[in-house]
Amino acid sequence: MGTSEPNLEDFFEEKNRVRNPLVPIGALVTAGVLTAGLFSFRQGNSHLGQILMRARVVVQGATVALMVGTAHYYGDTPWTKPN
Repeated sequence: MGTSEPNLEDFFEEKNRVRNPLVPIGALVTAGVLTAGLFSFRQGNSHLGQILMRARVVVQGATVALMVGTAHYYGDTPWTKPN
């Protein structure tokens, strides 16, 4: 009866996470442009809505590129197998 059960924390080692402050800003900008585009479509301005949807794709792509670039820069590549 001297053995203790492992805690949940024992299964997941604590990693030193690096946070890029531009990623949440990019997510908020993406959400804002998406909201503005949907609002434009609802108001009947499909031309402006289409431009805003294209801008959303660009901003969203830049945000994803920031996430991947930050992970790659700090050596935390998710597509490689751990040793």
